[in-house]
Amino acid sequence: MTLALPFEERFQLAVDSVYQQKYNDKVHRLIKSAKFRLPKADVHDILYIDKRPFNKGIIDDIATCRFVAEKRSIVFQGFSSSGKTFLGCAIGKEGCHHEYRVRYIRLPQLLMEYEDSSHTPGGISKVLKKYSSYDILILDEWLIQDLSEDDVKFLFELSERRYDATSTVFCTLYKREDWVRHLGSGAYAESIVERYRFNTTWIETGDINMREIYSHA
Repeated sequence: MTLALPFEERFQLAVDSVYQQKYNDKVHRLIKSAKFRLPKADVHDILYIDKRPFNKGIIDDIATCRFVAEKRSIVFQGFSSSGKTFLGCAIGKEGCHHEYRVRYIRLPQLLMEYEDSSHTPGGISKVLKKYSSYDILILDEWLIQDLSEDDVKFLFELSERRYDATSTVFCTLYKREDWVRHLGSGAYAESIVERYRFNTTWIETGDINMREIYSHA
């Protein structure tokens, strides 16, 4: 014989169920609007092996998304196919679960959007407003291509708006000391790098080809 739950408990269960469904729906919308390159990336699926130069502790700490509340940024730096995009998307998805607005975009794609907007009155301002508004902006393939002076100026304006207000996750081949050179070595380049000098966690992803590792899994 099963005893019926008291009304108060049944009511609380109903409230909890509604709240959970609303939360699940919101997270689903946030993940969809983030446009992750790897939407199935998950922090629980990150492979920790001896040759990868980072450990589970630092990833678990980042996955709490405390860095977002602290307005800090993250850099995943390493060789091609070392898992930078997977890590960036996995952390971004954790951000969605914490109900932050997240957006993933490749730098070449962002610059194409900027170039297109430059032909429309007020277009550049709209792009800057759009990408400065995300709690977490994941910039993949950071510095992978040559940049024009206008490109660098646009990236400076974006970094100026996001600095100390939001968090940016960079996925890049290049070490910290190479950024200024790839940004053109001018005043804008120095200013961009300076904004991420002290409030950024740098994580080396190493040189192991993770695509090859997973292909044999």
